[in-house]
Amino acid sequence: MKELTKAEEEIMEYLWRLKKAFVKDILELFPEPKPAYTTVSTMVRILEKKGMVGFNAYGKNHEYYPLISKKEYARLCFKHVLTKHYNNSWKKFASFFSSEDEVTLSELEELKKLIEEQIDQRKGKR
Repeated sequence: MKELTKAEEEIMEYLWRLKKAFVKDILELFPEPKPAYTTVSTMVRILEKKGMVGFNAYGKNHEYYPLISKKEYARLCFKHVLTKHYNNSWKKFASFFSSEDEVTLSELEELKKLIEEQIDQRKGKR
């Protein structure tokens, strides 16, 4: 997967929300000052070349739709971070994450509970 720019991610957010859209529909969701129609059109075509967006052609008009779900995109982005910064080690990531001061004790306890639930579920599937 090719990394997306901030602007490309913004367009993907709009497409995930809309499910299917013409460029004009995407443009409507941008806050003021809105980018030019041609800018959004160009960016959508770049997303299509990156394999993120597909389209249905209606004459000269194209209705675009995401080819990847938001959840799958988030998973791929996280996998990239895990590989790049933590040598693909969940243990190294967990060690870094759990030692951060910004993570509260309450949040750590919630995460522990979620992990324990996953362990119990996986043990039950065997």
